[in-house]
Amino acid sequence: MASLNVGNLGEYLREQRRTAQLSLRQLADAAGVSNPYLSQIERGLRKPSAEVLQQVAKALRISAETLYVRAGILDEREREELETRAVILADPSINERQKSVLLQIYDSFRKENGYEPGPEADAAPVTGDASAAEADERPAPDVDDRPAPDADGSRATGGHGADTASKP
Repeated sequence: MASLNVGNLGEYLREQRRTAQLSLRQLADAAGVSNPYLSQIERGLRKPSAEVLQQVAKALRISAETLYVRAGILDEREREELETRAVILADPSINERQKSVLLQIYDSFRKENGYEPGPEADAAPVTGDASAAEADERPAPDVDDRPAPDADGSRATGGHGADTASKP
């Protein structure tokens, strides 16, 4: 049987399996595929589906996107964009609205540099009381760092060190 043009997917899988110190049978069991089928993939005789690659990647604890690129399912640039989006969405230190805004900024920079927004550009989660479209319509926050006007409309002249405790 002639070898299919699947790049070096089979060699890469074999290398990852050996690095993980798994036998072919152990990886096949962990991925939920048959031992002969996995052997054929490693030898370049079969081109696995994206679903099988995802199962194998999970069993090997590696990125499924990397396997997609090696199998010719996904372009390298698409993989990088998906991984960037995944990292942003997985960051526990920012809330959902901040993630959405950050993804919008990322998309605008990519568009400015001649790249089209990726397939997940419209799938950014938006929670809270405002949608991403509404966020674009809001006025920019006032970045004036001077003290707020007093009741008579004048501003305190003491700068940042002015005593604000005596104000109503």
